[in-house]
Amino acid sequence: MKSRLIFLATAAFFATAHAADKSDFSYCTVCHGAHGNGNPAIRAPKIAGMEAWYIRRQLEAFRDGERGTHPEDSAGQEMQPVGVRLRDEAGIEAAIQYVASFKPKAPPVTVEGDATRGRNLYSTCESCHGAKGEGNRALGAPALAERTDWYLVTQLRNYQGGLRENPQMRAIAATLPDQQSIADVVAYINTLR
Repeated sequence: MKSRLIFLATAAFFATAHAADKSDFSYCTVCHGAHGNGNPAIRAPKIAGMEAWYIRRQLEAFRDGERGTHPEDSAGQEMQPVGVRLRDEAGIEAAIQYVASFKPKAPPVTVEGDATRGRNLYSTCESCHGAKGEGNRALGAPALAERTDWYLVTQLRNYQGGLRENPQMRAIAATLPDQQSIADVVAYINTLR
C-alpha cells in the first residue's frame, strides 16, 4: 500500500509540477540526492557517474514497461512516472545530459560481508562486469565499482526473485546460494573502489 501511495504521489507530481517544462530534470534530485549521489533514507541509488548508455537503457526500459512493472518492485514502480514522461529521444537525451552534470562521490559502505569469499564468487561476474568492476558496454554490463552497495544487493535479490527479467542476470544471480553470498560478493565489489 505504501509503495502504491508513493507511486501515485510521484505520478501526480510529474503531471502537475513539471507538465509545462519537459526539459527540467531537477526532480531527479528529489530522490537521488542534490548531486545524484543517492539517498539511502528513501532507498534511491547513486546515479552520478553512471554510464550514459546504461542510463539510456534503463530509462527506455521504464518507459516501455519492461522494468518496474512487477507488483513487488516498489522502487521500480516509483520510477515508472519518469519513464512515462520520457516518451521521445530528445527527452531521454536531455535526462542523460542532466545526470552527466553530477559530480560523483564514492557512496558509503553499508554492506558487510566476507570480501575474500566474495572475490571467489565475483569470478562469474568478472567475465561481463570486468576484473575491476569497470563494466563492458559491448556486453551491456554496467560498471559495479563505485555503485551504491545496498542497491547492488537489492538488484541481485530482484533478479533471483524474478522482479527483474534479464535472463542472463537471473541465471548468474541464481548461482549465489544464499543472502550471505550476495553480501559477500557485494563486499568484494566494495573493494574495487
